Amino acid sequence: MEEKELSQLLQVRRDKLSELQEEGRDPFRITKYVRTHTSGQITEGYTTEERTIVSRGEEKQVTAKISPLDGQKVSVAGRIMSKRGMGKVGFVHIADTDGQIQLFVKKDILGEEEYNRFKKLDIGDIIGAEGEVFTTQTGEISIRPEKITLLSKSLLPLPEKFHGLSDTDLRYRQRYVDLIMNADVKKTFIMRSKILTAIRTYLDGLGYLEVETPILNTIAGGAAARPFITHHNTLDMDMYLRIATELHLKRLIVGGMEKVYEMGRQFRNEGMDIKHNPEFTTIEIYEAYADYNDMMDLTENLMRYCAETVCGTTVVNYQGVDIDLGHFERLTMIDSIKKYAGVDFNEIKTDEDAVKLAKEKGLEVDKAKQTRGDVIALFFDEFVEDKLVQPTFITDYPVEISPLAKRKPSQPELTERFEIFITGREFGNAFSELNDPIDQRGRFMKQLELRAAGDDEASMLDEDFLTALEYGMPPTGGLGIGIDRFVMLLTDSYSIRDVLLFPTMKPLEK
Repeated sequence: MEEKELSQLLQVRRDKLSELQEEGRDPFRITKYVRTHTSGQITEGYTTEERTIVSRGEEKQVTAKISPLDGQKVSVAGRIMSKRGMGKVGFVHIADTDGQIQLFVKKDILGEEEYNRFKKLDIGDIIGAEGEVFTTQTGEISIRPEKITLLSKSLLPLPEKFHGLSDTDLRYRQRYVDLIMNADVKKTFIMRSKILTAIRTYLDGLGYLEVETPILNTIAGGAAARPFITHHNTLDMDMYLRIATELHLKRLIVGGMEKVYEMGRQFRNEGMDIKHNPEFTTIEIYEAYADYNDMMDLTENLMRYCAETVCGTTVVNYQGVDIDLGHFERLTMIDSIKKYAGVDFNEIKTDEDAVKLAKEKGLEVDKAKQTRGDVIALFFDEFVEDKLVQPTFITDYPVEISPLAKRKPSQPELTERFEIFITGREFGNAFSELNDPIDQRGRFMKQLELRAAGDDEASMLDEDFLTALEYGMPPTGGLGIGIDRFVMLLTDSYSIRDVLLFPTMKPLEK
């Protein structure tokens, strides 16, 4: 649309508002509108009947939908999405929370003066309508209004009807318009809400307690990530937006709250792509007297429950591929590398041999990470991760990359840890939690060495957490799941921005 043409349209709408205000009919002074039904409540449970109609001189068979409220008077409200006719009869579709419904507006029912006002309404205006439910000749459930009330004037035109809001960047910036124009987008976020409800319902049913822990912290702990830093003016100190809830939730396990979870926002000052946003939602779950095998069972059952509850099936299609959440494979990290890369790290015993092998395979090993465990992780990232399309638990991670997980008694160079991978992406992370305060201090000290060497994602030393462990934490299983990626899977969404109502965007002026 040309800028001049748009400017004229905007002026016309403002002129209409001024006219209404001069008449004492300012829609913005209305504070409430009582509606008796939504569109869904009117159309839900309809029956059908075959009818013969005459259209342009020809007889046609149509299937007419009959509302359970047929013949009853109702009051509805919504946004005008389409408008046609306007001789003595006008047809309008309004959209509300459930969908759309047609208004069949007749001049002889509404009255000439009100009908003329109705004709001045614009697409995008929000109206209320009172009238009788009926089925039109063409078989569509509709309302025949006896009264129409303008509740809010739209001063900006909606995007062109047939193309909708298709500019991806604009959709994310103006999610409110995206929700108006794209029914599938609205459906995705309704499903997101249902998924969160299903997660809580399942965990609450198992006796887990939902808790809340601080978002502002004096130490960024519980994960390997670069934090956001802010400043507390009253305390005159820098603080960190949390990168994980782990260390606080473990303090609660120490305190005797034996089954806890928290679902909420985390913040990481890192890259942005289709899988990452600076703020995102996770759930972390901790259970005393459990281990990582129990957490595997919990993950599998929780994901299956959510899929069945929200999607009605455990087989969901993601970007053209059927993902079977009814079956999960379990592989150790070393076995997965052997399977997909043909390299057996059980035969590679020293750091030197591991680094040498990596160089032979063309992999660059960080100077601060010249250990066998780090090389194992490097091989996994390079040769395995993107192959894990169907649900797969990768278990038994090297201790070098698992500073908060308990060592395997039979193989102390490995930890009782797993990550769940689907569609070549990590969806969750879990440990048999480290509860030895002496071992934990030693691992924190190694993380401090990495920080001193320039790794700003390495963990910080949390003395209070170590104090908590010294009071004694029972054997504990812990699990974290990325909620946004799980929602992406169940809603077949390509990008994380498609499942965040308001994703982080650079301001237009920048």
